[in-house]
Amino acid sequence: MTYEMIITRTEGADARKVGIVTLNRPKQLNALNNQLMDELGSALKAFDADDSVGCIILTGSEKAFAAGADIGAMAQYSFADVYNNDYITRNWEHIRSIRKPVIAAVSGFAVGGGCELAMMCDFIIAADNARFGQPEIKLGIIPGAGGTQRLPRAVGKAKAMELILTGRMMDALEAERAGLVSRVVPLEKLMDEALGAALMICSYGQPSVFAAKEAVNRSFDSGLSDGVMFERRLFHALFATEDQKEGMDAFVNKRKPAFKHR
Repeated sequence: MTYEMIITRTEGADARKVGIVTLNRPKQLNALNNQLMDELGSALKAFDADDSVGCIILTGSEKAFAAGADIGAMAQYSFADVYNNDYITRNWEHIRSIRKPVIAAVSGFAVGGGCELAMMCDFIIAADNARFGQPEIKLGIIPGAGGTQRLPRAVGKAKAMELILTGRMMDALEAERAGLVSRVVPLEKLMDEALGAALMICSYGQPSVFAAKEAVNRSFDSGLSDGVMFERRLFHALFATEDQKEGMDAFVNKRKPAFKHR
């Protein structure tokens, strides 16, 4: 499929490849408008349906992962416009339905909607020039794509409240200390590090990767006892897979496993 505001490609020569989506509105610092989000949803769903793809990376430019939603497009919206058209809900939530792991490789600005989009991914690897924030308060609004909900879960109430109420940005090192990003790497190594993590995920059995992602996500949507029971049942279920037999036999016999993803 041909896209205008994103670039897609795959990397990896083994049975499982990595799908890479690059946001591509450089003059607008990858500001997120409806067309871009429609294209992003389409690309993510295509990679999710492709049996040759085992993991997905979402990235932007060195200067900006995404500098928020497109304010120029939003400025004249009325309540009726955003409510009747189901703004954000209509085409930003696709990423939540993707079963394969999605890694955000973030450099430059990831603010407003850009920060929210990164938080929708399964984890964030940040370049040392990355900047994160939710500055919507400066525009007379609040975060609308999950910022008030996901940021406190990532960094705690106090820091999330400060960032959202003041509009302050935090650098990559502060974001790592706070728990928003999994690790910080030099800018020139960002894609290599993200690709390395993605290829490692691709090398594992897909049923266990799916189950692990589902179990971790469930921890944010349920109480501890329910979450542990959900994990336990997925753990039990994986003993019905060929990959479990192969993985454990390979360990016992000190050889590399050859997972078949079933």
